[in-house]
Formats: sequence, structure tokens, C-alpha cells
Amino acid sequence: MQIVKDHGPITGEHIAEKLNLTRATLRPDLAILTMAGYLEARPRVGYFYTGKTGTQLLADKIRKIKVSDYQSIPVVIHENMSVYDAIVTMFLEDVGTLFVVDEESLLVGVLSRKDLLRASIGKQELTSIPVNIIMTRMPNITFCEKDDLLIDVAQKLIEKQIDAMPVVKKVDKGYEVIGRITKTNMTKVLVALAKEDVL
Repeated sequence: MQIVKDHGPITGEHIAEKLNLTRATLRPDLAILTMAGYLEARPRVGYFYTGKTGTQLLADKIRKIKVSDYQSIPVVIHENMSVYDAIVTMFLEDVGTLFVVDEESLLVGVLSRKDLLRASIGKQELTSIPVNIIMTRMPNITFCEKDDLLIDVAQKLIEKQIDAMPVVKKVDKGYEVIGRITKTNMTKVLVALAKEDVL
């Protein structure tokens, strides 16, 4: 890298000469440095140093990750389900957020732990109250699409102080739920980055 910093742009042959190596011996090392983003290669010009630090290269990687790379399976319930059944579903599925759909399987609401807790504090009969009474409704639902950048979705989770977001696909009459992004998904990304499993 120092040779490229000092003499770049420089061809692979010239780097090999300076190190008294063959071009073939050097090829895997140059490929790794190029893939990692420390060097760039241009045909008929040679290699040059990008000047990027490890932190900048990591930030570049993070900015390329899409929602579709880490989304998980959504837990969807019907808007007529009772609050009691929604609580049971949340426990059985071990999730913190349920996505509520209508007769046409379109997103109409989101139900969080807080919503269910708030409903269960009163003296209402939970088996007779439908979730559509207590859910957060459109247009107040924050959602994302599979091609959105994960870093932008993470920013929304922080700003809105929510634990999960539905991943939706636009259809004629509204939005179909195709996935979810949660704080747990974000933690998985962090672990994958630390293990260098990303990109």
C-alpha cells in the first residue's frame, strides 16, 4: 500500500518490480486490497490509493445494506381479532409488534406491546374488544420497502422510538406486508459486521 501511496497510479508490473516479485505472486494481494476498498484499479492506468480509513470503508459497507438483506418474517393478524387473542399471539410468536391487516390482506394498523398493555389495564373484557379499536392506524404507521437502505430505516426507528417496522409492497389498493425490520435485525447486522460477514 505504501508503494501505491507514494507512486500511484502505478501498474501491477511496476509494484511487482519494486518488491522483486512476479505479477502473478502479487495478484491475490492486490485483489484483496482492491475488494476491501483501500486501493482502486483502473484499466491502462494502474492502482491508486483511495485514501479511505477503515472507518470510512465500514461506513461505505453499511450504506450499501438494504432492508431485503436482513428483513424477517412478519407476524400478521386480522383487524377483527380480539385484544385477548392478540396478546396470546404476541406471546406465542415471541414478538413485540403485530401488523394488522384487513379483509384484503392490506396493512391497516400496527399493534405494539404498549398498546396491548394500555388496553389490559382497564376493566374492559379483552375477549370482546377488537384490535382495530386500540391499534395505530394509517396514515400514522411508519413503514419501509425492501429496497430501502437499512441505515435509513434504523434512523426512523430511533426518531419514532419504535421497536419494529413493517416492510411493505405497494399494491393497487394499499400496502401488503411482506416482512419486518426490528431492533433485533439491527443487532444481527452489527454482529455480522463484527464478524466481517457483510458484503
